[in-house]
Amino acid sequence: MEGKDVLARARTGSGKTAAYGIPLIQKILEAKRVAREQSTKALVMTPTKELCNQAYKNIKELTTNCSREVRCVDISGQSPLEAQRPLLMEKPDIVIGTPSRILAHIAAKNLHLKSSLELLVIDEADLVFSFGYEQDVKSILSHLPKIYQAFLMSATLSDDVKSLKKLVLHNPVILKLEESQLPETSQLTQYHIKCEEEDKFVLIYALFKLKLIRGKSILFVKNVDRCYRLKLFLEQFAIPSCILNSELPINSRCHIVNQFNEGLYDTIISSDENIVQNPEVKKEDKYKKKRKQDKEFGVSRGIDFQFVSNVINFDFPVDVDSYIHRVGRTARGDNKGTALSFVSIKEMPLLQQVEAALSDTATEGENVFKPYQFKMDEIDGFRYRARDAMRAVTKIAVREARLKEIKSEILNSQKLKSYFEDNPRDLQLLRHDKSLHTAKVQQHMKNVPDYLVPPTLKRLRHGPIRDRQERSNKPRRGGGAHRGRSKGQMKFSKTKADPLKSFEFAGLRGGKKKKKSS
Repeated sequence: MEGKDVLARARTGSGKTAAYGIPLIQKILEAKRVAREQSTKALVMTPTKELCNQAYKNIKELTTNCSREVRCVDISGQSPLEAQRPLLMEKPDIVIGTPSRILAHIAAKNLHLKSSLELLVIDEADLVFSFGYEQDVKSILSHLPKIYQAFLMSATLSDDVKSLKKLVLHNPVILKLEESQLPETSQLTQYHIKCEEEDKFVLIYALFKLKLIRGKSILFVKNVDRCYRLKLFLEQFAIPSCILNSELPINSRCHIVNQFNEGLYDTIISSDENIVQNPEVKKEDKYKKKRKQDKEFGVSRGIDFQFVSNVINFDFPVDVDSYIHRVGRTARGDNKGTALSFVSIKEMPLLQQVEAALSDTATEGENVFKPYQFKMDEIDGFRYRARDAMRAVTKIAVREARLKEIKSEILNSQKLKSYFEDNPRDLQLLRHDKSLHTAKVQQHMKNVPDYLVPPTLKRLRHGPIRDRQERSNKPRRGGGAHRGRSKGQMKFSKTKADPLKSFEFAGLRGGKKKKKSS
C-alpha cells in the first residue's frame, strides 16, 4: 500500500493470489475516489491459461461488492483476438493473461498501457522463463510506462526469479516466509511403497476396490499415453476417473478442474510432461512425430484443486521441484492430506534426492517418507485379474481412446461457445469421467468376491466373521419352510433342488418330475 515493489516467496496453497489481489483492488478504489476516468491500471501475468482462469475467478470473488467500480477481464482463452477486442476497448481496470497473449493484444493495438498502467503483477514467477516467455516479458516491459509498482509472487526463489527481479523490480521489499517447502508432518503424511511396473497396476486396483483410498484424489503419471492406459485399466473395474493433459482444449481443462472442485467426481489422472516443465529436457525419441501440446499448460503448478485428500505419484517425478508442486495440490490451507508414491528400483535415486531436500519438514529422528504398510503377497488374488485387464489395454485401444476423447472435446468446445451460453444448466451435463469403452469390459470384474479380500481387511469390510456365522445359523422367524428343520434336512432339500446333483428335472412348464438316465 506504500507503493514499494514487492518480491514474495511463499509455498503453494498459502494464499498468494489474495495477497496481491486485495491491495490491488484497494488501490484502484482509492484512485477512483479522486478521478473517475476509466483506464487499465493493473496487469496480471501468469504462465498458464489455467492459472489465469483461477486468478480471474479469485479476483471476481473479491470484487463481488464493488463489481461496478472494479472491472476485471481474462484474455487467456482460445477466443480470437478480434473477439476479445470489444472487452479491451472498454478499458477494464484489471487485465489478466499469459505473456504471449498480452503481447499479441499490444501488437494488435487492442491494449494500451503506456499512459495508464500503475500496477504489474507476475504470478508464479519461477515458471515464466522456464515456459519460454523471457523475450515476451522483455517486449511487454518496453510498452509499459517508466514508473509503475511491481509484484513478483513465487513458490521458490530460483535463478529465473532473480533474473526477472532485475528486469522488473526496483529496490524491492522481499517477503520470504520462514517455512518449510511443504506442510509439516502433522498436516501432510507422505508414504512410499516399493513396487515394479506390473505391481503398480495391481496395487492401484486393490487400493481403490478395497476402499483404502477415500476422498478426492489426483494420480500423476509421466506422459499422456500413461493417462489413457491407466484410465482404460481402471474402467474395467468400474472405477470412474477423468483425464487432464495438455492436448485437451483450454475450455475443457478449466471445466474439468471446476467440476472436480464442485465434487462431481473424485479422481483425476494427470500427465506431468517433462518437456512442458523443463524445455531443456530432450525427448526420448527424436524421430517420433511431435504431438500438438499446449505449452501454456501445467497441472502440478499453482492450480487450486480444492479439498484434495490424496496425491498419488503413480510415476515418481523427475526432480525435487516437480515433487513439491505435485504434492502441493493436497494439504492446502488448514486441510490435511496424504501423498503416496509408487517407487520402482530405477526411481529410488530420485526418492533419495527428494528425501534429502525435504529433510527440514520432518521432526528429529523421523524420515520424510513413511513406508506404506501393505503386504503385496496378500493381494496375489488380484494379480490375475489385473493381468487380464492389462491385456485388454493394447496400443490400439489407447490410440482409439485418445482419438475418441479429442473428437468429443472438440464437439463439446463448439457447443460451449454457442449452446451452453444460452443454456447454462445443461453445462452440468457435460461430464469428463465418462467411460471410453475402447477396451473390452467384463461385467464380473466390477465386483471383488470375498475370497480375494485379504484376511486382515475382512473384519473391517464386513464385520466379525463369527457374528455372521452365528446369524446365518439362527432359525428364521415366522412360519417359513425352514422352521423346525434340522441342518441335515435343510442340506438334503438343497441338494434335491439342484438338478445337477439330484438328476431330477421338473421340465420347462413344471409338472411331474422326470428321472434323467445316468
